[in-house]
Amino acid sequence: MYILLIVRRYLASATNLLHYLALKNLDTEQIKEELSFLGLLNIETVNTHVVSSLSICNKMLISSGSDSVLGVEKSSEDFPAHQNMDLGMTSLVQKAFNNRDLLLGKLQSQKMTHIMVTVGEEAAENNAHVTDLINSGTTSFRINCAHGNPELWSMIISTVRRCSHLLEKPCRILMDLAGPKLRTGRLKDGPCVVKISPKRNAFGGVISGAQVWLTLQGAGPPPAHLSPDVVLQVDGPEFFNKLEVDDSVKFYDARGQRRSLKILSKYHVFSGAGFMAECSKTAYVESGTSLYVKAKGRKSLVGFVVDVPPASQYVRLRVGDLLVISRDSSDEQELSPCSAIGAHKITCPSGYLFDSVKPGDPIAFDDGKIWGVIKGTSISEVVVTITHAGPKGTKLGSEKSINIPKSDIRYEGLTSKDLMDLNFVAAHADMVGISFIRDVGDIVVLYQELGKRNFLKLGIVLKIETEGGFEKLPLLILEAMKSPNPLGVMIARGDLAVECGWEKLGVIQEEIMSICSAAHLPVILATQVLESLVKNGVPSRAEITDAFNGRR
Repeated sequence: MYILLIVRRYLASATNLLHYLALKNLDTEQIKEELSFLGLLNIETVNTHVVSSLSICNKMLISSGSDSVLGVEKSSEDFPAHQNMDLGMTSLVQKAFNNRDLLLGKLQSQKMTHIMVTVGEEAAENNAHVTDLINSGTTSFRINCAHGNPELWSMIISTVRRCSHLLEKPCRILMDLAGPKLRTGRLKDGPCVVKISPKRNAFGGVISGAQVWLTLQGAGPPPAHLSPDVVLQVDGPEFFNKLEVDDSVKFYDARGQRRSLKILSKYHVFSGAGFMAECSKTAYVESGTSLYVKAKGRKSLVGFVVDVPPASQYVRLRVGDLLVISRDSSDEQELSPCSAIGAHKITCPSGYLFDSVKPGDPIAFDDGKIWGVIKGTSISEVVVTITHAGPKGTKLGSEKSINIPKSDIRYEGLTSKDLMDLNFVAAHADMVGISFIRDVGDIVVLYQELGKRNFLKLGIVLKIETEGGFEKLPLLILEAMKSPNPLGVMIARGDLAVECGWEKLGVIQEEIMSICSAAHLPVILATQVLESLVKNGVPSRAEITDAFNGRR
């Protein structure tokens, strides 16, 4: 039934996928070793062109003069041909390349692999940052619609398009719909103060001063080659115009302590100039702090620190702690009979959590960094005992993931927010990532919405991050192949490992890649790819081999 509805572009690929699934369901263990010994066929490597490989193997067996393989009689009959369909090796391998290029674009300069980088607010109007990423090999940029808003997304996309055009290096944009993912609610913002901390030795002595970037309000980030510890925006054009290298900028911090900044160097940036300064004592700077310079022969200069962002708030959870998750986001809420005195509190804006969980269910936070067991539930609260956290506790902040692997939560396929964001995505991006797909019904709803909007050229990336999505992947792919949209699959390993168990992730990843190989679809490996390289400048050994495997 599926084959009759598959669009022509994917017909041969869907047929090969069905052949792969049929072969996989056969008991081939007995003949694998014998065929491999004869040098005729490695059944593990025929995913991309199943019938063609088996046909060649059959012909070689016939011409080999051997009576049988492990008692299996030879057949002089070839595999039946499929009308109007080329299932030859060369044709199907080319389809895999074509599908990759259709979704992700053609690779340049003999490269073998696309590199996708997730970007956020740091990439908005930061030409230098985006330029460095493209020159380092980035071919696609990913934006997560769970964070930010259309105004921010527009700024990021404009910057990427502009830099890509100037460098003459094509880049594509993927935007992930937020989907029905459970997240912690927003914690109340902390104070708008930033701490300036010089580096100290084991005895508390200052080794080097803190590097502070001074810039005019709204002037953007420092040059890419600089790595300041703190960025301070200043309201005062005259202050900046007359500020000079070697000046000493005086101020009183939030505690009333007198501090100073030594101006080390001046840099010309796109929107004017900025200064790198050094502070040799700890200081707490808040919005409104007055900065002044007194120098002989010229009038005192005065500027004001502005737009200091609020400090990120979090709760630190340790093994044995109680955590109360509430529907209510207000600060003043009465403790229900389920609540516990002295427990940490967070909120979750989604009602799915409170409607579906039960005592004894395991629960994970922030991609599995924190684990707990649900001890009690009510209409408005869930009480959790923390069973796994770091030795010194682990921070849990705003908008962090919540996973309940053993629950029977039934999510809607596309949320109302997803539908609103879909219009923006189709107008500005090349691909849309569909989060938390679980069954064929989610695909049906998706393509109904795409059809209503006539979005038939928008690339579709199926994000596999649940056990249900993994188990039904072949059906999901076949359903998606009923539409001509470019198609690919993302292995979202953060949520997938939490939902299925990290010990199963290796096997699951290999199976997903095999299925997608049979369907000639590109695969995007996501989560912690070269994360140590990004954070520390040096990749771990496992990350190197992980990235190398991505070349497949």
